[in-house]
Amino acid sequence: MLTPPPPPRSNPTWIHRRPDALVTTSVADSLERSRRGERLPLAGLTFAVKDNIDVAGVPTTAGCPSFATVPTRNATVVQRLLDAGATFVGKTNMDQFATGLVGTRSPYGAVHASGMPEHVAGGSSSGSAVVVADGEVDLALGTDTAGSGRVPAAFNGVVGLKPSPGLVPTTGVVPACADFDCVSVFARTVSAATLVLAVIAGPDGVDPRCRTRREDIPLGAPARPVLGVPDEQHLRALSPAYREAFAHTIDRLEASGVETTVVDIAPLLDVARLLYDSALVAERYSAVGDAVSRRSPDIDPTVAEIILGGRDAGAVEFVGDLECLAHAGSHATRMLAGIDGLLLPTTTEHPTLAEVAAEPLEVNRRLGTFTNFCNLLGMCGVAVPGASTTGRFGVMVLAEQDHDQVIADLAARIHATTSDEAGGALDESGPRDPEASARSGAAGVPEIWPDDDCRLAVFGAHLRGQPLHHQLETLGARWTADIRTSPDYRLFSLRTEPPKPGLVPARPGEGGGSIHGELYRLPHSALGRLLATLPAPMSLTSVTLENGDTVVGFGCTADALPGAENITDWADWRSYRRGTTSVVTPAAAHSPSTDPREDSVRC
Repeated sequence: MLTPPPPPRSNPTWIHRRPDALVTTSVADSLERSRRGERLPLAGLTFAVKDNIDVAGVPTTAGCPSFATVPTRNATVVQRLLDAGATFVGKTNMDQFATGLVGTRSPYGAVHASGMPEHVAGGSSSGSAVVVADGEVDLALGTDTAGSGRVPAAFNGVVGLKPSPGLVPTTGVVPACADFDCVSVFARTVSAATLVLAVIAGPDGVDPRCRTRREDIPLGAPARPVLGVPDEQHLRALSPAYREAFAHTIDRLEASGVETTVVDIAPLLDVARLLYDSALVAERYSAVGDAVSRRSPDIDPTVAEIILGGRDAGAVEFVGDLECLAHAGSHATRMLAGIDGLLLPTTTEHPTLAEVAAEPLEVNRRLGTFTNFCNLLGMCGVAVPGASTTGRFGVMVLAEQDHDQVIADLAARIHATTSDEAGGALDESGPRDPEASARSGAAGVPEIWPDDDCRLAVFGAHLRGQPLHHQLETLGARWTADIRTSPDYRLFSLRTEPPKPGLVPARPGEGGGSIHGELYRLPHSALGRLLATLPAPMSLTSVTLENGDTVVGFGCTADALPGAENITDWADWRSYRRGTTSVVTPAAAHSPSTDPREDSVRC
């Protein structure tokens, strides 16, 4: 029997919502468990789920009631949020079968932008973006194949994080284009969205496309990043108001110390058309074509036209489209090699509900101008509100696969720079979880992979603001914390160029102190490259910290000590460098050592 369309809803944002009393009880329970010492990084936070993601016992409709099933297991991403202490609130409306960027292609009703009843919310993850913007939940899951996790973020003034394809498992998610689908995250700050990504990322042993990240990628953005921006001819799709807002955003970022350079995005815009206008649409038909072919009355006609268009795609045409992808991917790799991220408008305009109804296909096509190519080329992206004085406008920063930490840092910086003009965007106040705060980077953004990679302690020329710090940035290192050594080290100023300190473990009776430094994480391969380029007498060895941890630190040979000035009482290299006089210390306690047995000097 054919399923009739559901009756119109007064609030089409939600498809299913748990009673408030159950939500309140669940939040209180997670907070109590956290207080008792259980590790729950998302304790007290509430979340919504786009209705193409399974929640056990709740129908999954994908925006189509006749397609509904009631799963017995949670999607992997949902289970991971629950295990981290978050509370499920409900399932949100969406463009049917995740096919659209407008938020109007649903028998449950068209979703309008938060606080803007005449304008679309964007799709396909329309409801998830709106409930975050309205403050009904702290965070929400969506999906993003063509831009569905980023366009709704722009239209609702929130953050939309789209991870690298394959970084987050899609087990329990109704596919749109299985090879290009991503689970996305909506939140009000980049820090919160990144904390969620840290919880849901990683293989689950079921999704064959999910994988571990590469080990050679940078773990943080540099202090003075370089962002690629398109030239004027590739911004012609923007409405006048959006073009002005994008220029204003760039001006604000440049004033904050961000460098921009013009790059050629033409091949990216060309390949974007493949997602809907090529044989790749066969993936959409493979996913849900049988359900659409039954022509139930609740099937959206525009969605049916798109999906059924993939039914007759030819194998030769499909292979040719893959060849186009390969060439575009090669161009993207070369382009991104010279920049830290690609800055683009998230979309072209903010249409009204009436405008979408009048031109459903053409408006939708324009909205995906800058988003459609991202997953096709394996890129990651974060969308944040841009600087605009007229209406809602968003920008996104993109990077190559697995550079998710880099773009999270960059997006937080952009958001902090533009938030005072971004139509109500919240500032980057950092994650609410104390443990996450402790492992946040310099931008206040949590580490996505906090337990991987190498830790490196630095005490001198590689500190922030010192002449060799740029080497750490080049290697993709990420600041973790300000640190102190255990209280049994001595510090010397070595006769090197540029000047460097030597950190020496004090022997009994010599007198020592606890020395200030900084702790960084960097990829294993980067540590090897650093070691290979260290000039004599430098080396790498172990350093014991105040908390008892042992980490890798700089070292040098004993022949660097004769004639070096003992600066232990300064306890900090930068303080010593700012000082105008040397510290006078007792000779017995602080005289330079010439003992050949002292062959491990940390620098």
